[in-house]
This record gives sequence, structure tokens and C-alpha cells, in this order.
Amino acid sequence: MKRILVVDDDKASCELLSEIFAEQNWQTATAQTPRQARELAAATPFDLVVSDINLEADETGLDLLRALRETAPVILVTGFGSLERAVEATREGAYDFISKPFKVAEVVETARRALHRRGLEGAAEPEARGQHDDIEAFIVGRAPAMVELYKEIARVAPSRATVLVTGESGTGKELVARSLHKHSPREHRVFVAVNCGALTESLLEAELFGAMKGAYTGANVDRKGLWEEAEGGTLFLDEIGETSPAMQVKLLRALQEGEIRPVGASRTKHVDARIVAATNRNLETEVKEGRFREDLFYRLSVVTLHMPPLRERRGDIPLLAEKFLQRAAAEGGQRLRLTDDTLARLAAYDYHGNVRELQAAIEYAALHARDGEVTVDDLPARLQSEEVRAAAKRSPLTELYSDLVPLEEIERRYLLYVLEATGGNRSRTAEIMGIDRRTLYRMAERFGIKLEHE
Repeated sequence: MKRILVVDDDKASCELLSEIFAEQNWQTATAQTPRQARELAAATPFDLVVSDINLEADETGLDLLRALRETAPVILVTGFGSLERAVEATREGAYDFISKPFKVAEVVETARRALHRRGLEGAAEPEARGQHDDIEAFIVGRAPAMVELYKEIARVAPSRATVLVTGESGTGKELVARSLHKHSPREHRVFVAVNCGALTESLLEAELFGAMKGAYTGANVDRKGLWEEAEGGTLFLDEIGETSPAMQVKLLRALQEGEIRPVGASRTKHVDARIVAATNRNLETEVKEGRFREDLFYRLSVVTLHMPPLRERRGDIPLLAEKFLQRAAAEGGQRLRLTDDTLARLAAYDYHGNVRELQAAIEYAALHARDGEVTVDDLPARLQSEEVRAAAKRSPLTELYSDLVPLEEIERRYLLYVLEATGGNRSRTAEIMGIDRRTLYRMAERFGIKLEHE
């Protein structure tokens, strides 16, 4: 029988994971401190360790990972999903990284994969690790799509693979590119960005590949291109979908050969630059309609990362809003807080400009705030419409995120919301929440919620 060590300072979380694993016929032991976990691991070998990162102790789950990673695969769990956590967990040898509140099926599948690898390889071996740096949080969010993005960035960043970042304008595609660079072996070299849609074909060619003296009117000296400037580092090709067919041919050759030819030059130059491209277009559709070369598309999309629009991760809006407010307040030398009504209004709005629009709205509101509070009246006019007001009142996020409360209170509110939406149907509620009936009963009992109907 497989043995799993569960570590969490919250007893209820330990019990929940133990129940989940017991239903898979896996034996579990629990610990609420790193010290207890190490003592248990020293006394009896385990096939897997599942530990929270943020433990109420002198040590964290990352410290525990470093201590136990040589003996068993380690899965780290946290209620604060962030890119730094994913990267650090990966660099320190974690098998995987999941974010609370998690789905039962996700936990079981992740644990099953870890146990399977354990059976194939024996004791877990730590993954290649680089020296850890204090990395700035470029991207934040706890939505499942964002957590998957963090993990994929952590996996892909150390490689040389070409990456295509997709997503609507304002979602933060360049931040993904910068994160890939910052978490790669190239982090101490240059990151060069160019907007392919902002230049004509001839200007873009000279900008990217450089030009020789006399190649065109005004070329009085040899000029080095941005591709060569990015030697040893990362070249970010933004709005790659806006390039012309002729330019796409030249980009393809440069990617395939690793060589560029400056305008007017007779010889090529070898350049070692990692390429990350981005687009807000659907390039597969562009290929089918003959506007984008199929061979270039496949060359660019060795790995594809997608930034979801903000409206598909509304639960992250309060987190992002608080982050932007702290930055704006610090720049203005003041202390500010968002009122509950303001958070509800922000969460209800559809941001066509995505994260960039949310940031602009917060900066505007910070400039108009008085007495240390950002109220609804301080928000831009587009968030003052009757439609947005009504949406804020209707949105379940008004109840879930209108104030800053412990995670357990969010779980209680969500349970009540799903029960109301299903008319109290226990089976349907458990299915939507991704838990079994037994776990649902225990949650309801813990929160003092009466389950009345089948």
C-alpha cells in the first residue's frame, strides 16, 4: 500500500487530504509542523509527501522540500498562487505545485502521477536547480489557468525552446516573455523587445537584422540589429501576427538557421538569441486563411502559453487591484485601502483592456481618493454606469470577495452559493465543487450548514 505524508498547519486540511487519499486505498500520516514531518519521515519511509508551503512555523514547506526531496517526490500546496512560488518549487525539486482551493480530481491525479514516477524511478531525484534569486512578482492570480501558466513557465524557462504567447491585448503577454527570460540561464543577459506591428516591412527588417553603410538613404554607418543586440539573451517579437508574408519568410530563415543577414550585407551572421513571440490573433485561423505561414507558425509555437482574459478569472481582480493600489499609493507617498463596495464594483466590470485597463482604473482612483479610502465615486466614469452597478449587485463575487477574510470563510461562502444555485441538491453540489459526498457532509458540519435536500 502506498504511504503518503500530509503536512499542513490546518488540521481540517490534513483531514480532508487524508480522506481523499484513503478513498484511493492509500495510507496517510499527517503532521502540522515541519519538525513533526521530519520525525515521521525518519521513522518510516513514505512514497509521497504533500505539504502546504505557508506553515505557521519557523520553517516553510520549501524547507521541508529541501529536507525530504531525496527520499520521496514532494507536491507543494499553497493558498497564494504566484509565479515565484512555482519557479522556486520547481527549482528546488518539487514534483508539482497546486494552489488552494484545489479540486479533488486534480489532487488525486497529481498524486497518482508522482506515485507512478516513484514506482518507475525509485527514490525521487531533485530536478536541476539554479541559484535562487529574490524574483519580482510580475504576474499574480490564483485562477486555475494562472496556476497552470506559472508551472509551465517554470518548466519551459530553462530551455532554449521558442515560445509563442497568445492572449488578448492588455493581458500581460510581454510580462510572460520577461518572466521566461528572468527565470532562464539567460537572465543576466539582455532582454530585447520589438513591436512588429508598429513598423513598416523595410523598417522592421533593418531594425531586426541591422543594415550596412549605404544600404539605403541615410544609412551612413553600419547598424547592428536588435536580433544581434539580443546575443546570449532573449528577443521578444510582439504582435508577430502583423508581419507581412515577405517578412515571415525572413523570420523563418533566421529561426531555422540561427543566422541573420543585415540589409545590404553579402554574408550572414550567427546569433544565439532565444525567441519569444506574442500575438493577440488566432494564428491557426490566420494560417488556414493564408495570411500567416504554416511553417513559421510551427517554428514559433514549439511551446504555446496562453494568457487568459481578465473576465475569465474574475476571482483574481481583488488580488490584482490590491497589488496595483499598493504600488500607486507608494508612489504617491500615501496609505490607501479599497472599500468593500469598490472591490465589488471592480470585480463586476468587464475589462476589454484586461489587466492593463484595471491598472489604469486603480491609478485613476488613487489620484482621486480622499481620507485613505478608495470609494466607488473615485473610480473612472466607465465603472459608474447603471449596467456595472447592477452587475456588481448580481455577482456572486460581491459576497465572495467583497471583504478580505480567511480562506476558510471564502470556502464557507462558496459552499452556500453552490447549495443555493443547485437548490440544495447534495449530489450536484459535490459534483460542482469537485468533492465527494462524504467530504461535503464534513464541510457542512464544520461550517454549521444544514443539508436539507437530496
